Formats: sequence, C-alpha cells, structure tokens
Amino acid sequence: MLRIVLPKGSLERATLQLFAEADLGVERGSDVSYSASIEDPRVAEVRILRPQEIPVYVADGLFDLGITGRDWIEETSSDVVSLGELRYSKQTANPIRVVLAVADGSPVREVSDLPAGSRVATEYPSLTQRYLESHGVQASIRLSYGATEAKVPDIADAVVEITETGRALVAAGLRVVDTILVSSTELVANPLAASDPVKRHAMEQLATLLQGTLEARGKVLVKLNVSEADLKRVLEVLPSLKAPTVSELSGTDGFAVEAVVAKVGINVLIPELKDRGASDIIELPLAKIVH
Repeated sequence: MLRIVLPKGSLERATLQLFAEADLGVERGSDVSYSASIEDPRVAEVRILRPQEIPVYVADGLFDLGITGRDWIEETSSDVVSLGELRYSKQTANPIRVVLAVADGSPVREVSDLPAGSRVATEYPSLTQRYLESHGVQASIRLSYGATEAKVPDIADAVVEITETGRALVAAGLRVVDTILVSSTELVANPLAASDPVKRHAMEQLATLLQGTLEARGKVLVKLNVSEADLKRVLEVLPSLKAPTVSELSGTDGFAVEAVVAKVGINVLIPELKDRGASDIIELPLAKIVH
C-alpha cells in the first residue's frame, strides 16, 4: 500500500534501529542496498536514499511516506505533510541546529556585521540565501560538499552548518553567531496520499508504532507489593507518567503498585522503595508506550 523512503547516511543506523524496535524491521540484501522491504501489509515498497532528496521525492509523489529532517524540508521548500517529529538523531534525542558560525577571533557578533561580499560556505544554499537576505546581508554563498567547518578562514569567511552538540565547531575554532533553524527528524507524507483515507490511516498506524517506541526509550515498568501501612511512604517517592496504578491484593491488607519510571536513577529508587516497606519489586523493560 505505502511506498516509504528512509534516510541513508548519518541517520541510517538510528532509523533502522528505530524501525526494528517498532516491529517494522527493514530487510535488505546488503548494507549498501538501496532497496528494502518491511514484512507488513501496510508497506508495499521501501527505498533508502539521501535525506536531502527525500522531501522532493515525497512532494513529487514518488513516495507516500518518508523520514527526513526539517532542515532539508526548508532547504528544498518541499510541499509535504508533516505527521509529527520523531525525537531521535544520529547521536542524541535532541534536535540539531542550523547555525551561522565564524572564526572565534572574528569581529562579527551578529549576522548584520557580515561585510558585503562575505564568502559563506554551506550545504544549505537556498536556506542561507533567504536567511541572509532577510537580514539585509549581501554575501557570496558557496555550496559545500562536506567538511564545511574546515573552510574558515582560508576558503570562507563564515559557514552555515548543522550542529548537534557543538563540539565539532569548537574543535574547528568556530563560534556560533546565530541559530537559523532548529531541526528535528520528521515523518512526512505526500499531500495527495495523505488525503486518501485508507493510506492516511495506515500512515497514522505506523506513526503510532514509531512514536510509541521512542516514548518507551529510557523508561522501565516498576511493580511492587506493599502493606497498607507503608503505602503512603512508598507513593511519596515513586514517580510515574501520570499516577501509579494501585490495586488491592486478594486476601491481604496489602496493595500491588506499578508505575512507568525513568531508567536513569532506578539504582537509587529501588533500594529506597525497599527501605520504605516495598517488597517483591520487579523492574521490566518497555518496548512501546502508546497514549
């Protein structure tokens, strides 16, 4: 039913891992194959292509559904329907930033300080052109095919580049002047396909699986038993997504309690629960959380 295109390159491994965890495992002949499949009745075809191209191909109707970054949607000015952000990237769950950066010793402190004719290297020429023009800056924009941060100051006076942690820019001796765009990974659809009720339902079902998988990352289910006398003390330290589930234990004055909590800090939480009277404590991994 759905023709899907997934990103190759820096997002490739993280995307394939997400799909596998969502029970939508992507199968292909080799790690360099551009064609793939997903054993799911809602998926007819899978291709793996550069994220720069994906918004254009989805907008043109070559694919019904794709995963790409907001940065490439804006760069290509593609007419796609966003089905929501997918909070993952190549290193962290944080969005990336498209920034204007200059040499650390440069006198430029804001974008308007760039002299006319400044050389700006970037992989985002259209986005950069619109941004600089909106600030009244006339610059010579030069398309970069990678290693953009290494081109200052000999080849370029400034760069427009992506950063996730900022470490690469600092290591290259650069300083961020301004953030042009905050970009997350997005699930995008062709407008015509998204207007088809059957295809739209299938898209939303796949989105539910992907979002549910991301929601479950870094969380575990904690289950325990506790007496009525100790219940209040246990609930005082037990976090949860909304509120813990508390059920009476048959034939006793005790309760069964369960809650979804962050994995970070579980090493402190479990001993504290035991100290407050909890027993039979179980920690369970989670695959998906669907709201």
